[in-house]
Amino acid sequence: MEFINKISMKRRSRSAKVYEKNLVAVIGKHVFGNLYDIDEKILKDIKMIRDTVIEAARIGNLHIIEIMEKQFNVQNSPDLGGVSMIALIEESHISLHTWPESRYATVDIYSCGGGSNPGLAFDYIVSVMKPKSYKVFTADRGTQNGQEDNRVFNQLD
Repeated sequence: MEFINKISMKRRSRSAKVYEKNLVAVIGKHVFGNLYDIDEKILKDIKMIRDTVIEAARIGNLHIIEIMEKQFNVQNSPDLGGVSMIALIEESHISLHTWPESRYATVDIYSCGGGSNPGLAFDYIVSVMKPKSYKVFTADRGTQNGQEDNRVFNQLD
């Protein structure tokens, strides 16, 4: 899929009141999805999730600036709850949120880097989280007529 759209147009900038032409290419690759029926222990393991996000970034040629993370408690229970992890990357972000009580997680990877591959990063996260099924969506965030490639996967081995 082509993610690069060479934009060459004139437009008036409202803030600077100047004309711009030959704008730089906009590159936007967005891969996001829902992971179903995951082992609860995986969904509560903040260290494993952090390590997974770090390795996914490496595999997808994404460069981490900072990671923010939060582990929640399950309502009315002393057990650890779900995890929210957001990695600010030079190219944009990676986020992963888990709900152990629902055996569910969401993953969102957005990159505006031409040499990056958020799809590889997403696939790595899926391989570690081991959902029984998942849905993945992609969006071309760099063109006016972006094409979406939505895929559904079930019964992973």
